Amino acid sequence: MPFQKKSQIQLTVLSLLMVAAICFYSAKVYSLQISEANKYAQKSDGAVSVRTAVLKAPRGEILDYCGRQIAINRDGYNVVFNKAYVGDNLNDVILTLIDLFAASGTEWIDNLPMARTAPYAYTEEDSVDKLIKKLGLAHYATAENCFQAMVKRYELETYTPDEQRKIMGVRYSMEIADFSISYPYTFAEDISTELMRKISESGFLLSGVSVNVVPFREYTDTSLAVNLIGSVGPIYAEDWEEYKKKGYSYDDKVGKSGIEKWGEEYLRGTDGEITYRIGAKGNILSGTVTKAPIAGKTIMLTLDKKMQRSAQNSLAQTVRQQQAKGGTAIAGAAVVVHIDSGKIICAANYPTYDAATLGKEYDKLKNNPAKPLTDRAFQGIYPIGSTIKPAVAVAALENHHYSVGETVNCVMTYHYYDFQIKCMHRHGAINLNNALAKSCNYFFFEMGRRIGALTLTDYYKQFGLGVKTGVEVDDSKGMLMQPKSNGGGDTLQIAIGQLNAFTPLQLANYVATLANGGTHYRASLISKIVSYDIDTVYDESNPEVLNTITISDGTLRAVKAGMLSVTEDGTGRATLGHYPIKVGGKTGTAQVNNKADHSLFVAFAPFENPEIAISVVIENGASGAAAGGVVKDILNAYFFSDYNSSPPEIPFTVLD
Repeated sequence: MPFQKKSQIQLTVLSLLMVAAICFYSAKVYSLQISEANKYAQKSDGAVSVRTAVLKAPRGEILDYCGRQIAINRDGYNVVFNKAYVGDNLNDVILTLIDLFAASGTEWIDNLPMARTAPYAYTEEDSVDKLIKKLGLAHYATAENCFQAMVKRYELETYTPDEQRKIMGVRYSMEIADFSISYPYTFAEDISTELMRKISESGFLLSGVSVNVVPFREYTDTSLAVNLIGSVGPIYAEDWEEYKKKGYSYDDKVGKSGIEKWGEEYLRGTDGEITYRIGAKGNILSGTVTKAPIAGKTIMLTLDKKMQRSAQNSLAQTVRQQQAKGGTAIAGAAVVVHIDSGKIICAANYPTYDAATLGKEYDKLKNNPAKPLTDRAFQGIYPIGSTIKPAVAVAALENHHYSVGETVNCVMTYHYYDFQIKCMHRHGAINLNNALAKSCNYFFFEMGRRIGALTLTDYYKQFGLGVKTGVEVDDSKGMLMQPKSNGGGDTLQIAIGQLNAFTPLQLANYVATLANGGTHYRASLISKIVSYDIDTVYDESNPEVLNTITISDGTLRAVKAGMLSVTEDGTGRATLGHYPIKVGGKTGTAQVNNKADHSLFVAFAPFENPEIAISVVIENGASGAAAGGVVKDILNAYFFSDYNSSPPEIPFTVLD
């Protein structure tokens, strides 16, 4: 019995050892076949490392409110160096590529701040310090010192000086762009199809060079709302580190101004990745897309392309007609907003520019006295003249400084505060309705004195004058004086629209606030953020109320009636007296030192149930009638057949 028991114990132990051995070797087999398969696969094909590179994602597009294209993408060709494929003859490859480009008259990227021809002096002084630091030279190093340092750094001793300069320009550009397997280097962008074919035919001489199809930004109408849409451009060297932290590549394009800049976080896509298996000699064994690129989101604006084109055309025609008649009008701006949302339908400027030729024409445009690069609609500030009078009327009525029906005796010259100031005419006994229609300064001098400068200024702020509108792109807050007391001649001046100065956007928003009964909305250009294929809505802009002005029904009726009188039998009658839709409006002229007055016209329509508010400024247009013609064209475009047609494009810029 003891022997049998001992044998049974030994058998049990042996069985357990065998089970343990089987489990161990099974786990080992699993590890070899599954867990470490990739490692052994690499060894089997000679791979010693894995690297990833970026696959560019298309930028999101920009559309108008109903989906019409404004900024889109098109395919183009970039010439790219891929580090993983570059051999030992990089300098020869660069020189061969440069010769191909030179033969076709095509530029390539060269960020070296030195002249391209002898004697190779410094250029772009702001970039010289970075060059010297990169080369590890003393701060007083000359251009010749840098040149010789790069000859050695890039092993260019066997080339001619001209060839050395060409090659080092590319090598230095590669270096500051962090050229690596993860960061391919873009040698040139958007080359012609013919050059692309020549490069492809010379591929055996160009190891590491490829021609990639990439998305390029394109604007369907390069003169439409260019100030608002903005532009994209390269990442500047001084900004590279910051963008690098956000995952950008050196050759990425980013928004530089306007909606392109504001919407960068939406428009930028998510780049994909391609994974390379690298052999022992640095050669690529295989490449696999491990992360597909995702296109950026698309921004739908509140702008209407057809309204925008109509407004731009009308401004251009109006200014040119004024000039043809011997007038001194030089420029203008027009803005249209929705009454009940603050959404901007159009914002036009004249003169403006063509985004397609901006780079070539920039110096000429910059020095043009008509300032075509200025966004007058959002950043131009103007004394607004009599267009302020409806706001003054609201303040007078709401603060019980005037009763509807009361008359003021206009004797032309107003005496107060030891100050004498004149009205344009002797109107006699005049009430609010007629004072607005005839734009009687005397009446509003009296209203200003009664209200006081402090209260007036507070009302102007409530109407959004002298404060930022909240629009997504850059705008001016205007110039609103801060009175120290309620009295003095300044009080009289600000009651008729002098001394203060505001933007056309602020004017349109102020009229919208009045016409809707006192709700002041934030101005906005953004309607929706949607997917690239516009099937999914990620965010939708809702009207945002900034403040509410108390305007009683009686006050609103009285002020709006006066603005209707302006267009039916007052200063705006010549333009809108027989218009088929009732329109509330106010003309204005604003004095300019030693020049003709600015012409202004604000309006809202339809009178009974307002939908849109309009402001127009014609610089040195002399009278409100000049701006009135643009208001009428905009009304036609919005309410009648012009709205559904495609207005012809006319010349839009002044270059001489």
